[in-house]
Amino acid sequence: MVRKVQHERDQGHDPQAAALASSRKSPSLGRLVTQFAVSGLVALLVVAVAAVIVLRRTAVKESIRDARQVTQVLGVAVIEPSLTDGVVRGDRAALVALDRVVRERVIEGPVVRVKLWAPDGRIVYSDEPRLIGLRYPLEEEQEGVLATREVAAELSDLSRPENRFERQEGKLLEVYMPVHTPSGKPLLFESYMRFSSVAAGGHKVWLSFVPALLAALILLWLFQLPLAASLGRRLRQGQRERETLLMRALDASEGERRRIAADLHDGVVQDLAGTSMMLAVAAQQAPIALRQDLETALQTGADSARQSMRQLRSLLVEIYPPNLRTAGLPAALPDLLAGLTARGIKTELRIDDAVELNAEAERLVFRTAQEAVRNVADHANAHAVEVSLTTTTGGMTELVVSDDGRGFSTDTIAQRRAAGHLGLTLLEDRARSLGGELAVDSQPGQGTRITLRIPT
Repeated sequence: MVRKVQHERDQGHDPQAAALASSRKSPSLGRLVTQFAVSGLVALLVVAVAAVIVLRRTAVKESIRDARQVTQVLGVAVIEPSLTDGVVRGDRAALVALDRVVRERVIEGPVVRVKLWAPDGRIVYSDEPRLIGLRYPLEEEQEGVLATREVAAELSDLSRPENRFERQEGKLLEVYMPVHTPSGKPLLFESYMRFSSVAAGGHKVWLSFVPALLAALILLWLFQLPLAASLGRRLRQGQRERETLLMRALDASEGERRRIAADLHDGVVQDLAGTSMMLAVAAQQAPIALRQDLETALQTGADSARQSMRQLRSLLVEIYPPNLRTAGLPAALPDLLAGLTARGIKTELRIDDAVELNAEAERLVFRTAQEAVRNVADHANAHAVEVSLTTTTGGMTELVVSDDGRGFSTDTIAQRRAAGHLGLTLLEDRARSLGGELAVDSQPGQGTRITLRIPT
C-alpha cells in the first residue's frame, strides 16, 4: 500500500495536491457575489419589463372601462333626455334641437363623432348630417347590446362604409349603448373616441406606478446582495471545512497504511524471519546435534511463531475489532489491551454494566481507546494502563484511559498535529459532532489521561 501511494505521487496523482488544486481553482467570493449581482440585475430587468407590459395592458383596459362609463353617463344624462319621437321620424326641428345639445355637451375632448341607430340599421341622427337617413346592417354585437341594455366598446373598423367620414381621425374606439325615446322606442347610441386620448389616460396611470415598482425591485435587489455575500461566505466556509476534513482523512489513511506496513515489517516479519533461520539451522544440525539442543531450538522456534501469531492478532484487532459488532465493547476492549499485556505492561479494565450506546457511539469509544492505547505503546514508556467506561450522573458516558508513562507538554501536541498526526484531532471533531467532548491531560513525567464524554 505504501509503494502504491508513493507511485501515485511520483506519477503526479497525489490526492492531497489534487484537493489543494481544486481549492485554488474555485472562484473567489467577490466573483461569486458579482455573478449573483449581475444575474439578479438581469432578472430584475426582465421582471420590470414584464411588469410594465402588464401595467400598460391593465391601464388600457381601465381606460376603456372609463370610456364606457363616460358614454353611459352621456347617454343617460344628455342624449336620452333630449330624445323625441320626432328624431326617429326625421323631423327637422327635433334633429336641430338634438344636434345643438350634442355639439354643446357631447362633441368635446375625446369624442369626435356621435350616431343614433334605429334597430333596422337606419342612422336617425349623427353630427355628420350626410349620414342621417342612411341604412347599414347592424353587427351581431350591436344587436346584442340593444337586447341586453349593456355598454360595449371595440376598436372602430374604419374600412366600413358607415365610418368613411371618421377615417381622417385615425384610430378610434367605438362605445355604444341602448337609449329610448319618451314613447319607449329603442335606439343605439354610439360615440367615437380617439384611442390616443383613451390610451393617454391609461399611460398616465401605469406611469404613476413605474417609479414605485422600479424602486421596490431595486431595493429588493440591493437587499439580496448582502444575503448573497453571507451565503457565499457560508458556502466557502463549508467548502474549506470539507477540504480540511478531506485532507485529514487522506493524511490519516496514509499514516495508518504506513504504520501497518512498519508494524508488519519491524515486528512479525522480523520474528518470522528469525524463526525460519533457527528452524533451518536446527534442521542442518539434526543429524549431529544432541537431542537436548534440538529440542531447545525447536521450542524456541515454536515460541517465536506463537509470539508472531499474537502480534498479528493484536494488529488485526487494531485494524478492525471483530468483537465490537458481535459482542460489543466488553469483548472488544480486552482484545485491544492484549497487545499491551504482551509487552509486559500492566493493564486494568473497568466497564460499567449500565453503559448502553448505539453503534456509532460504540465505534467512537473504541477508536478513542485504540488511539490512546496505541500512543501508550509507541511513546509513553508506561508500566501500567487503566481503562474505565462508566455512566455519569449527568446522562453522559465517560471513557478514561490513563497511564503512568513519561507524559508530554501541550507543545508536543501542536508539533504532532503539524507533522500530520491527526488521530486525536479527528476524534475530537467526531466527538463534537455527537454532542460530546474529548480532553487530553498530560504533563512531562506525570503520565497521560485521555477522557471522552458523549451523551448516553
